[in-house]
Amino acid sequence: MDDTFSPVLAVADLPEGRMIAVMVGGRRVLLVRVDGEVRAYDNRCPHRAWPLERGTLVGGVLTCANHRYTFDVATGRGIDPGDCHLVALPCRVDGGTVEVAAGG
Repeated sequence: MDDTFSPVLAVADLPEGRMIAVMVGGRRVLLVRVDGEVRAYDNRCPHRAWPLERGTLVGGVLTCANHRYTFDVATGRGIDPGDCHLVALPCRVDGGTVEVAAGG
C-alpha cells in the first residue's frame, strides 16, 4: 500500500460522533470521529462488501445496514460477530486537515 498521505477533509467538517465517506486515490474511505479521534476504514463491510456509510454510528459502534454486523470504530474490531474486522487505513490530522494513505 502506498503510504503517501492525501488531504481529504478539514477536521472541523467531521463532527464528533459522525462518519463520512470520501474518495482517496480511487478508493472509497469511511472516516469516523469518536472521542476526538479520527480514524479511516475501507468503506466496505468485510462481510459482504456493503457500503459502511449506509450504516449507523452510535457512540463508538458502527452497525452495517446490510446484515447488522457491528464494529468498534476505536479499534476496527468486530463486536458481533467478533471475528469480522474493519480494514483500517493510515490516517492523521495535520494542521486541521484529515489526511489518509489509502494506496491506489
